[in-house]
Amino acid sequence: MSQKINIAIVGLGFGAEFIPIYQRHPNANMYAICQRTESKLNAVGDQYGIDVRYTSYEDLLNDPKVDAVHINSPIPNHAEQTLKALRAGKHVACTVPMATSVEDCMEIVKVCKETGKKYMMMETVVYAREFLFVKELYEKGELGKIQFLKASHQQDMEGWPDYWPGLPPMHYATHCVGPVAGLLKLEAEYVSCFGSGTISEDLAKIHNSPFAVESAHIKFKDSDLSAYVYRSLFDVARQYRESFEVYGSKKSFEWPLIEGEDPVIHTAKKPEHEIAEHVKTPDYAHLLPEEIQQFTGHGVYDADDNSHLSFVQGGGHGGSHPHLANEFIAALIEDRDPFPNAWQSANWTSVGILAHESALQGGALIQLPDFKNA
Repeated sequence: MSQKINIAIVGLGFGAEFIPIYQRHPNANMYAICQRTESKLNAVGDQYGIDVRYTSYEDLLNDPKVDAVHINSPIPNHAEQTLKALRAGKHVACTVPMATSVEDCMEIVKVCKETGKKYMMMETVVYAREFLFVKELYEKGELGKIQFLKASHQQDMEGWPDYWPGLPPMHYATHCVGPVAGLLKLEAEYVSCFGSGTISEDLAKIHNSPFAVESAHIKFKDSDLSAYVYRSLFDVARQYRESFEVYGSKKSFEWPLIEGEDPVIHTAKKPEHEIAEHVKTPDYAHLLPEEIQQFTGHGVYDADDNSHLSFVQGGGHGGSHPHLANEFIAALIEDRDPFPNAWQSANWTSVGILAHESALQGGALIQLPDFKNA
């Protein structure tokens, strides 16, 4: 496969993590970068030797050589920039979440169908080594029948910029919805969520969202399974944790309680004191083209002091970045939907948006739109 996809990265904070991955990917050409701040644009362009640079997103979309954009801009811009790119005939990879409204999620799904362009939400958790480990156990039959799925994302976001202060916890829920839906490629059908506790008044009034914690149950369509996910962002004492747990009839996987410790496998029908054991999570670099395997073990930023806060707190996102880039490029080369595709991304994102609505209504059941058949 000698074909190369011309990639443009939009937003060079967290987005810069991906530049050297695309530069080394055998089927990608790291063609252009886009950043409003010209000094930052030129600093990154000079550092990585990228000649094509844009301060204007519209100018970038008018460049016929751009095949696909990878959007890493602030969350409120995701939907608008995605829709503009799709309508300009570009494929889109976008960091999470897909959008901030259910309506925008639906619009993106429809525009993908109209244009025939591919969309992938770059959800790190479903390409992290822990998820790939559980997926491998499941596919080998070691877990048996899956009975229940659980995930959490707890983080102290005090001091984060602009958009984050006072954010309703479930408005940024894809890191915990993604793995519980993604393992069996399930579609969330409806959700019920409760709010608990209160954050400080100055934070609560920003989004009219008082809750310190939001916890939701998700029912999956055409499945006997449901999942439980919970989120907190402010005024809750908890080390950063993006956890994902799976309970099967033969084996179950539980996330460690403390960052840096090993996860636990429970094996049924053993003597009680032997049921639980710590396991090392293997790396899955071997699934990648050789040229980018090195990036599962360390971040691009690890060598210096300007690490992006999400990368530091997120423990390097489980080595997911090269897997995400590879899935997007491979899907374009092979002319197939990436995972997660547009309707899956819309489903996962909307679970969180509607979970918050449910919490405001005291836990009301809220149905998700049928994005799959939109």
